[in-house]
Amino acid sequence: LSLSAWLSLLVEQLTFTRDTFTTAFVKNLIVILVWLVLSYINGTLVSTFFRHQIFYEDPRYILFIHMVINDALQLTVTVTLFVLSYIFYKINVSFCCFFILVAVFTTRNTPVNLAGMAIERYIAVCVPLRHAQICTVRRTYLLIGIIWFFCVAPDITDLFVTLATESLGFFHESVFCLRQNIFRDPVLAQKRQAFDIIYFSCVCLTLIFTYFRILFVARAISSEGTSAQTARNTILLHGLQLAMCLLSYVSPSVELILHLIFPGYILEIRFANYLIVYILPRFLSPIIYGVRDRKFRRYFKMYLLSRGCAEKFQRVAPQRKDLMRHQVPRKT
Repeated sequence: LSLSAWLSLLVEQLTFTRDTFTTAFVKNLIVILVWLVLSYINGTLVSTFFRHQIFYEDPRYILFIHMVINDALQLTVTVTLFVLSYIFYKINVSFCCFFILVAVFTTRNTPVNLAGMAIERYIAVCVPLRHAQICTVRRTYLLIGIIWFFCVAPDITDLFVTLATESLGFFHESVFCLRQNIFRDPVLAQKRQAFDIIYFSCVCLTLIFTYFRILFVARAISSEGTSAQTARNTILLHGLQLAMCLLSYVSPSVELILHLIFPGYILEIRFANYLIVYILPRFLSPIIYGVRDRKFRRYFKMYLLSRGCAEKFQRVAPQRKDLMRHQVPRKT
């Protein structure tokens, strides 16, 4: 067998390997619990953002909440696919195509959004006098629209090519929902690799440029040292997020290599790979702005405290009404 044929057989073997019922139940339970925790955190961040006008008039936090919503959507889609793969194993091609495209769009969106956030921090630190003129709310929403266009355009062509090359009956079939099972043209795989290299190269160069520019400003202007150091650390965390995003593109190759080293643990390797590549990076966004950022952290705590007080009041109020209702009036 040639190397490509051998890899195809190995991928097919990995696809049709199944867990026991107990193992599958535990894995799905872990994934759903993690999704619930992250959904609560992301929902609280979004609620905090929209409850205070100071945030949705600031381009920095607009880009942040856009990434939170994007990550929440991406996580929901991947968790849905994970659970469906255990319940039905194979699903309709049309539904699978929809889920795959949404997952691809949101996955590609994250690194490009990171580049936009890094540029905003660069302007805020290195060109502070022009920050209010350059980074307006209108331009921020325009940037978000451009980000979505450049993330959707390359991959929506996969759908058009598939519609043109596959028969109509193909979209009524059921398949194990993987990208290579839907968009099967080899040219599409080469095109995806080319676009992935271009996108990640541009984002990497943007993060490196903004990081070193802010580093030089922090050394040159001592009065802006604290602000510049915070921005520099934020961009470093963005770089960590980018590295984790890159894992989603190399994870299939890593799975094949680990399968050769540990042939009896492919299901465990695949599950660990899913947690590291698709779940773990979603925890970074709340940490970067929900915990590290002083302004957002202050309003975030205020929201949690006010919500806790409201729930406590709702529990106590009926008890007070009952006491007032059964209280005997005093004689005057």
